[in-house]
Amino acid sequence: MTEIRLQKHLAQLGVGSRRKCEEYIADGLITVNGAVVTEMGVKIDPDKDKVEVDPRLRANEEKMRYIMLNKPAGVVTTCASHVDDETVVDLVDVPERIFPIGRLDKETTGLLILTNDGRITHQLLHPSFEKEKEYEVEVEGTITAGRRDKLEDGVRILGEETKPTTIKLVTKNTMRIIITEGKNRQIRRICRKVGIPVVSLKRIRMNKLWMDSRLEEGDWRDLTEQELKQLLG
Repeated sequence: MTEIRLQKHLAQLGVGSRRKCEEYIADGLITVNGAVVTEMGVKIDPDKDKVEVDPRLRANEEKMRYIMLNKPAGVVTTCASHVDDETVVDLVDVPERIFPIGRLDKETTGLLILTNDGRITHQLLHPSFEKEKEYEVEVEGTITAGRRDKLEDGVRILGEETKPTTIKLVTKNTMRIIITEGKNRQIRRICRKVGIPVVSLKRIRMNKLWMDSRLEEGDWRDLTEQELKQLLG
């Protein structure tokens, strides 16, 4: 990925406005790869560099919300207000300005986390942390041993090899896939590449946090403290 200025990256994560992020940098509250950065103009690669925010910043900010949503199909994962389709933020009626962590494509259902805490985005999404995400997948055709092996070994999409996956076969055309990265429409792309297009796709786990089976599609609730630890641990 192209390098960008540190304060811009922090603002994109929802840590604060770009000006506020510059203040955090000047105050020595930001580290890059374990080293405190206080100079303006430092550039980082979001895919390679580990950026962390001092947890003391939480003390003076609004209440942090961590929300589990069972995303239904047909809803767009964005917090933008200019889109015509219904968005995941439209489904969650809270006073805080929240945003989704990561993205599920429009037709994918299941576990989605929304929050106003931009500091956890990097920890959950950066490939270096290798946080597992597990999906239930129904496909066209049969999941043969050869196709399963190809998926587990890694498939070339978007010009590069995906990381190895873990496949749990359920029936001849349904499986669970565990991945540790999040390329654009990754599961749909790799399944199509090996000849078994996806019929339905549902995320059921992020790291150690499982989707609450009691939540109907479109329903949401706040995470408990224990669930937040499962998500981040």
